[in-house]
Amino acid sequence: MRTLKTLLTITAAVLATDAAATELRLAHWLPPQHTLQTTGFEPWIQSIGEASGGKVTMTIFPAQQLGSATDHYDMARDGIVDITFVNPGYQPGRFPIIALGEVPFMVSNGKSGSKAFDSWYKAYAEKEMADIHVCMAFLQDPGTLHSREAIKVPADLKGKNVRPAQATVASFVALLGGASVQVPAPEAREVIARGAADAITFPWDSVYLFGIDSVTKHHLDMPLYTTTFVMAMNKATYEGMPADERKALDDHCTSEWAEKISAGWADKEQSGRDRALSEKDHTVYKPTAEEAQLWKSSAEPLMAKWKDQVKAAGADPEAVLKAFRDALSAENALAE
Repeated sequence: MRTLKTLLTITAAVLATDAAATELRLAHWLPPQHTLQTTGFEPWIQSIGEASGGKVTMTIFPAQQLGSATDHYDMARDGIVDITFVNPGYQPGRFPIIALGEVPFMVSNGKSGSKAFDSWYKAYAEKEMADIHVCMAFLQDPGTLHSREAIKVPADLKGKNVRPAQATVASFVALLGGASVQVPAPEAREVIARGAADAITFPWDSVYLFGIDSVTKHHLDMPLYTTTFVMAMNKATYEGMPADERKALDDHCTSEWAEKISAGWADKEQSGRDRALSEKDHTVYKPTAEEAQLWKSSAEPLMAKWKDQVKAAGADPEAVLKAFRDALSAENALAE
């Protein structure tokens, strides 16, 4: 049985090297059985260990063991842990440029989309997240709305309480006359179960992983939004690593690895849709072309708001947007 504290160590006996020189702590807020850990973090750590000749090892602390999901950026900044899994959208307005990845109806998939996203964000990460070392950035596969009652068109959200995946979705909910219930993913099921929220924006399979399928039986069958993530590293830890160990890490902080680390997760999330379709007590609603256009039109003000925030931060929103669209197009990940 997988324990909450998962130690991944490449031993000297296996690799015939000296004892590990750098032991890193990686914290995240997902359950330890989450696909991102089993098919993403663990193979990534294994590969770093091999590339470093066994000198770099990591211990994973999942499930908010070392701090709340909302605190993971600051945990890396302050050296509470060495590497963290960060959702920038948990802190609205703090990171305006990366929030472009949150805008609905832009990214078609979480695999090549993650490769494009990391490639694009590397040009801005050092300035926007100057107090940490950004290893890589990637995306969740597009998620959608899951609710207690059917939601088919934007007007159906009026008066509803929704747990949003990130800050931009929270703004979308407000535009449509709803209210946001802001809680991290591990706490989402409880707010719906006790009636404090009517719906949630979530990827498909995570609905099952977090037990949300028992309190939401209606699902909107359209790729609504993506959520951005960053692997954040404490600067002092990174800069203090020996050059050969730092190179092994750098070789795993690439756009190619952003795609690899997210691929298994994307596949798993997509499988959740098939599961929902197969269950008799769940309703999966596919919007008509006209209804889909209503959703897209309703989201247009979010782009204008993003541009204003980026301009206020001193960047050129049109140039940033063009660079993102070009990166997505190059990887066939731009939504139609």
